[in-house]
Amino acid sequence: MLIDWNHFTPWSSLAGGLLLGVAAAMLLLLSGRVAGISGIVGGLLRPKPGDAGWRIAFIVGLLLAPGAWRLFAALPPVRIEASYGVLAVAGLLVGLSTRYGAGCTSGHGVCGLARLSPRSLVATLAFMATGFATVYVVRHLIAA
Repeated sequence: MLIDWNHFTPWSSLAGGLLLGVAAAMLLLLSGRVAGISGIVGGLLRPKPGDAGWRIAFIVGLLLAPGAWRLFAALPPVRIEASYGVLAVAGLLVGLSTRYGAGCTSGHGVCGLARLSPRSLVATLAFMATGFATVYVVRHLIAA
């Protein structure tokens, strides 16, 4: 196995993980809400009275974060090697899966595991196994 040292970023990865963990912990401790993106966005589709403000603020923060990052460093180049059709199908599959799995990777993997949720452990293992299998099929069976 070779490490791509040009893209090996342990310090910025650590900082990002710490920020994500602190933000998820603060949201849970201060409001009792889990920082799962699919649940936050899904809650905006059928909002309850007085429930939309924090959800909108959370999403606006996600959208403004790259601008804040640009104050300190250049953004990495965006390179997407898939057609719009593949991206659309992938997005639909992710959306469907988050409904069946009762949450997304951020909700289960970050927040659910931190709460020692057995359901989140099973969901995260399923996400990871599916990702490993997909990479293997795409890189070794289809590309071969």
